[in-house]
Amino acid sequence: MAEFEKPYVLGMDIGGTNTVFGVVDARGNVIASDSIKTQLYTKVEDYVDAICAKLIPLIESVGGKEKFRGMGVGAPNGNYYKGTIEFAPNLIWGKEVVPLAQMFTDRIGIPTALTNDANAAAIGEMTYGAARGMKNFIMITLGTGVGSGIVVNGQLVYGHDGFAGELGHVIVRRENGRLCGCGRKGCLEAYCSATGVARTAREILCSSAEPSLLRNIPAENITSKDVYDAAVQGDKIAQEIFNFTGSLLGEAFADFIAFSSPEAIILFGGLAKSGKYIMDPIQKSLDENVLKIFKGKCKILPSELKDADAAVLGASALGWEA
Repeated sequence: MAEFEKPYVLGMDIGGTNTVFGVVDARGNVIASDSIKTQLYTKVEDYVDAICAKLIPLIESVGGKEKFRGMGVGAPNGNYYKGTIEFAPNLIWGKEVVPLAQMFTDRIGIPTALTNDANAAAIGEMTYGAARGMKNFIMITLGTGVGSGIVVNGQLVYGHDGFAGELGHVIVRRENGRLCGCGRKGCLEAYCSATGVARTAREILCSSAEPSLLRNIPAENITSKDVYDAAVQGDKIAQEIFNFTGSLLGEAFADFIAFSSPEAIILFGGLAKSGKYIMDPIQKSLDENVLKIFKGKCKILPSELKDADAAVLGASALGWEA
């Protein structure tokens, strides 16, 4: 079939909380999309069934699978070389090796490729967002977990096994470090993900008697969005939570810069929308910890793409090659 007769690809972003998928055209427009709750499913077969129930109508709405070149999936612990999700701590059904790309290929009849979700977001940012024209940058996704995509000389870093760039699992606290979902203690993800911020909030509220708007919320229900809303209203404990989180991120970023000397570190996800409350402490900590030869050379930038679009568009780029 001629190239122009397959004008679409599918892009899918699998997050620990939500899975978003869409139809993307050759110009990078997401022309139809839908989503499901990732956490509702304990078996991967049920999860795939739920996606296909919504995905197949989207495919039919633009002319059927014959109109699609391929499908790209961004997933936690996604192995680009094998098309598998492997031991993903934030996915109930992803604790072992899951051949997800092949499952979708078999189910919908469209060739499917898969990569790490943060790598997909990096591709989207490089093509359509804040990293346009950049050859060296690091994408940090601050969501249910902390992910990263590292681009060096215009190429994503995959490593020999497809798993390079797990910067969310560098250890940032060795003394009494928090248990991380990966099984280790003290990982960046345990502190600077959305769930990590909520955990910091609970710890600070327990150790302090200072008044806070956050005390009006049951401790187990506090979210990073609640912390932001309180900070905007001048809540000192909420601001302390952001200062602690930003300080850890700044320290970690100083180490990341020493590794690949990026032009920018781009932040994606809900926490990145917190503006000065997260950016100011990150910048302060980075300036205090970065090697002198790198000082002032790396920008800290928020993503320029909508929440779903960066990863969906990035994943969809794999679809043209699937």
